Amino acid sequence: MTVSSPVAKKRSDYQTPDFLISHVDMVFHLDVVKTRVITTSQITRNGQHDRPLVLDGESIKLVSVALNEDAIHDYSLNDEQLSIQTTESTFTLCVETEINPSENKTLEGLYFSAGAYCTQCEAEGFRKITYFLDRPDVLAKYDVTIFADKERYPHLLSNGNQIGKGQLDDGRHWVKWQDPFNKPSYLFALVAGDFDLLTDNFITQSGRNVLLELYVDKGALDKGHHAIASLKKAMAWDEEVFGLEYDLDIYMVVAVDFFNMGAMENKGLNVFNSKFVLADAQSATDDDFFNIEAVIGHEYFHNWTGNRVTCRDWFQLSLKEGLTVFRDQQFSADMSSPVFNRIKNVQIIREHQFAEDASAMAHPIRPEEVIEMNNFYTVTVYDKGAEVIRMMHTLLGVDGFRKGVDLYFERFDGQAVTCDDFVQAMQDATDIDLTHFRLWYSQSGTPKVTVTDTFEQSSGRYTLTFTQSTPPTADQAQKHALHIPFKFELLDQQGMSISDDSVPELEAKMIELTQAKHEITVSGLSEKPTPSLLLNFSAPVKVDYPYSHQQLSHIILHSSDEFSRWDASQSLYSRCIHSLATAPDSPDEELFDSMLVAVSGMFELADSNPALAAAMLSVPSFETLSQQVDEIQVEALYHAQRSIRNLIATSLSEKWLALYNKQITGPYQYDADDVDKRRLRNLSLSYLVQGDSPQASELLLAQFASADNMTDSLGVLKAAQYGPVDQFDHLMFQFEERWRHDPLVLDKWFALHANMERSDILARLPLLLSHEKFSLDNPNRVRSVLGSFAFYNVLGFHAIDGSGYQFLADYILKLNSVNPQVAARIITPLTQWQKFDPKRQELMRYQLARIADCKTLSKDLIEKVTKSLNYTAH
Repeated sequence: MTVSSPVAKKRSDYQTPDFLISHVDMVFHLDVVKTRVITTSQITRNGQHDRPLVLDGESIKLVSVALNEDAIHDYSLNDEQLSIQTTESTFTLCVETEINPSENKTLEGLYFSAGAYCTQCEAEGFRKITYFLDRPDVLAKYDVTIFADKERYPHLLSNGNQIGKGQLDDGRHWVKWQDPFNKPSYLFALVAGDFDLLTDNFITQSGRNVLLELYVDKGALDKGHHAIASLKKAMAWDEEVFGLEYDLDIYMVVAVDFFNMGAMENKGLNVFNSKFVLADAQSATDDDFFNIEAVIGHEYFHNWTGNRVTCRDWFQLSLKEGLTVFRDQQFSADMSSPVFNRIKNVQIIREHQFAEDASAMAHPIRPEEVIEMNNFYTVTVYDKGAEVIRMMHTLLGVDGFRKGVDLYFERFDGQAVTCDDFVQAMQDATDIDLTHFRLWYSQSGTPKVTVTDTFEQSSGRYTLTFTQSTPPTADQAQKHALHIPFKFELLDQQGMSISDDSVPELEAKMIELTQAKHEITVSGLSEKPTPSLLLNFSAPVKVDYPYSHQQLSHIILHSSDEFSRWDASQSLYSRCIHSLATAPDSPDEELFDSMLVAVSGMFELADSNPALAAAMLSVPSFETLSQQVDEIQVEALYHAQRSIRNLIATSLSEKWLALYNKQITGPYQYDADDVDKRRLRNLSLSYLVQGDSPQASELLLAQFASADNMTDSLGVLKAAQYGPVDQFDHLMFQFEERWRHDPLVLDKWFALHANMERSDILARLPLLLSHEKFSLDNPNRVRSVLGSFAFYNVLGFHAIDGSGYQFLADYILKLNSVNPQVAARIITPLTQWQKFDPKRQELMRYQLARIADCKTLSKDLIEKVTKSLNYTAH
């Protein structure tokens, strides 16, 4: 089936706005079903032309329009635009609109949910509030006055500083806010509700006192302290590392339960999904504490990389997101374990971004065209974008990168600019030519670096050859060689890193690949070295080198780079798993023995480097393994992964038990040492359960009963997934009984059920969806059930009869009319049909065709479905 695609917007079609807006005055009369918005804008014609003023608007009612205080009726109005013909060069436009926040289930624009008003305007939500030039290159100062019932909505918040407030005779009150900084409409924010308020302060490097305010649901105040502490850490870190000081006198964060994203960096008023704010030991895991710190940091860092300097157009989204993700990764690495953080970053790339590159949705970090802007928010733009910034950091060095960022802000503060502007600033500040490097912004796909070597025993001459290539992608057939900073080292037989000052690349431990083929030669060696390649994952590429088992074990033991030691362990596991998947009846015992010897040695790291030990003792995920093969044989690969994990569990059961018993912690606290111990303890428990250790059941029940924190409670439930179903169900029943009134914890319960391997999963899912606490209106709940099932329940989702695909498609169609943005996110596994066996490809495409036949399909879904159905492998 071939589906015709809607007309796409193209980066090459960008034109400067016909009009500019210098100041916006907005008045909100909040009402659950009939909110009135009066927007008065100071507008100037941009250049000499006679084109009309065309304003964006969607799903709102136009009440009146006045130009220079005179009402006008001579305008053109359709479902998406208001067009006004005027000869004025400078004028005031007043537009009054009416909206129904309670019916806005898309959670874009202004919506009412869980008793509070909230906005989400990125990327194009402001047009659901009023008719406006809703594009990021139109920047203005905003005054905002909010009227609402005082008893129900005592807190009325918007961007900037509060400059006025008052009480009306009818029980309403008003608050006026003024943002002194120019901003695009996507950074506008409004929140009104009844919250608990946690306050603190931060003294900046110049001595200014910034008031910090955290607004949370009633009764949740004690869960906000970690978020406030994280914010203060982020503010101090940005001053220390980048010299960037916060610029307003108040910084507000509001936590809401209904939110499409993780958080939003609106100037001075960040709106957060509650899951990235609320935490205490009983209800939040170590990962939750980590994620809160990371996301709080990310949104704060946007104050400069996104707010003070923003995007000219949405094709430049990686300008702010790739750069800010890199900054939050560096922050997280400084706050906790650098190697564990780097591994987490790389797993996202290998599991999700590489999959996106291999699908119909492949695109560069700066895409060339799009149908629906919400579909820009991808792992490619964010996470690969961060890797591109990291490569620049590698090429320029710490000092050079800082000089480049300083010049970037000096040139563009208060402006909307492009990715090219950023790269040019980095180049001009350092005199390092980044012309070739810019290809990373325009070329999609995952480069592959093939490495071969030769060693001449007689001369001691060793040659390494690097060959790079990028396979064709759905959006681009022709590829060019990229500028790749490729870090490596050579290890001698004693595990020492070889140096040779006559080979600059070896001394720098890096070669800059700029052509299709590069060679380096080292002379005077007495033995063939072992190359340790792509240290610290210095570029988002795949590496092909024919390592022997012994070489991988050598790197695991001796590489100077912790990431490479982990990576070698993963390669060894992967080799075993793929070997078993390909030939299940003739296992490679020598390979498996070599792997077990290596794993046994990893236990010795538990005392000296527990973070690395926990990572190395974990086998690759099914998602990672899937990206290592041309065609995914679901059952064979899944069962091989489980079998290798079972082999590790049973063969080393005594070591797992000893490791488990050794990880003793006191009362819960979130610090690095205890986090590592809990990670090792719960990993050990899962291996003990899978290996059917005699002590497993007793340990499960004892830890569940004694756990004083959510990390250990959830560790029991995750481990129980490897054991008998009835035991898992029993523990889950107890867990639900305790936590059924805490929505964030219940999301974990839903997710565990949805990704559990069980033969009756498709009968269980409807029970979850009919649960009194489930709602399709709640994005967190949808992601916890439907997202967990589609992304992580391998056998259930990929059932050979297609029932898993049909189940997801049925709910995609339901979500299409409720929240198309969420629907477009969780449809991703269906759009990645290209790598599966022919029967599953057919079944997945059939469900995509069903979705395509929906006559009211949203633009969010149209783009993904049509691209996927029209995909042709190159």
